[in-house]
Amino acid sequence: MLLSIKRIAFGLVLFLFVSAVALAVWFFQFTEDVAEGDKEQSVTVIIAKGSTVQEINSLLAEKNLVEEDIRFLLLARYLGIATKLQAGEFALHQGQTPKELLLELSSAKPIQHPVTIPEGLVIDDIAAIFAAGGWCDQDTYNRLAHDPDFLKSLGFSERENLEGYLYPDTYYLTRQGHDAADLIRMQIKRFFSVWEEVAEGKQTELSPFEVLILASMVEKEAGVAVERPIIAGVFLNRLQKGMRLQSDPTVMYGIEGFSGPITKTNLRTPTPYNTYTLKRLPAGPICNPGIDALHAVLVPETTDFFYFVSKGKGRHYFSKTLREHNRAVYKYLRAPKKKKK
Repeated sequence: MLLSIKRIAFGLVLFLFVSAVALAVWFFQFTEDVAEGDKEQSVTVIIAKGSTVQEINSLLAEKNLVEEDIRFLLLARYLGIATKLQAGEFALHQGQTPKELLLELSSAKPIQHPVTIPEGLVIDDIAAIFAAGGWCDQDTYNRLAHDPDFLKSLGFSERENLEGYLYPDTYYLTRQGHDAADLIRMQIKRFFSVWEEVAEGKQTELSPFEVLILASMVEKEAGVAVERPIIAGVFLNRLQKGMRLQSDPTVMYGIEGFSGPITKTNLRTPTPYNTYTLKRLPAGPICNPGIDALHAVLVPETTDFFYFVSKGKGRHYFSKTLREHNRAVYKYLRAPKKKKK
C-alpha cells in the first residue's frame, strides 16, 4: 500500500514537472519567435488611451508585429511592464521578438508632428490649420478663443478674444491628449515666454497690450523683415503727434466677412478697428504677431517719417511730409502703367 502511494506521488510529481517544463518551453518559444519584416523598417501604431494589454496585442497583431496570443499578456506581466505600456502614436520596428517589441513599446517616445503657425494669421486661420491636421475641431477652437468663461479661466477677463496671444511658431504635437483648449493654452504659454524674452530691459510708454496691438499692425503692414522697425517708427511718430494711423489692415479686420477691395465707404465707416476714423490704436490686435514685430515696436527705428505707401514686392516708400507722400501714392498706385514693348 505504501509503495503504491509512493508511485502515485512520484507520478504526480513527474507529471507536474513535465507539465511545468512543457509550459516553460511553450512560453519561452513565444518570447523568442521573430516576427516577419526587416528590423530596419518601422510601422506606425496608434494605441488609444485606456487600451488593455490584450487590445494592444490585437492591434500589434494586425500590423504583423507579433502574434495574437495569451502569452503576450503573460510576457508583459513577467517583464513587469503590463501597466507601463503607453498610449499614443509610435514607430515600432518590424522583425522583433515579442520580448523586444514589448521593451521597445514600454520605453518608446510618441511620434512628434511639426505644425507651423505662420506670423500674421487671425484666430480663424489658426483654427483652420489645426483642424486640417486633425488636431482639433475648428469651430470649437474659434468658440473657445472668444468664450468669456474660458478667457476668464486663462486670466483674460478684460479681453473680448485671444487675438494677438495665439503665438505663431512651429509646435511639435503628439497624437495623444490634445484638444482645442490644450492647443490654445500651449500657444498662450509660448506667447508669454517670448514676451518675457523680448520685453526684458526695454523701455516704452505703451502698455503691453498696446505694444501687442501695434505689433499686430506692423506684422500685417510689413512685407519684408527689414521694414518692420521703420513701420513701427512711423506709427509711433503719428501717435505722438496725435495723427490717425490710417492703416488699411485695421479697416479690413473691423469689417466682418470682408473680402475686399477697400472702398472709400469702408474708410469712412467707423468701427472699433478703423484707424482712419479713430485717433488712437484700434480696440485690439488685428492678428497674431511674431517676435520680430514685437521687437520692432519695442525697439523702433528713429526716423522723421510719417507716411508710407506700397511700391510693390512687399516694400514701401517712406515720406516725411504729406506732399511727398501724395507724390509717392500717385507714382506707385495711380500713375498709368507704361506698356512694355
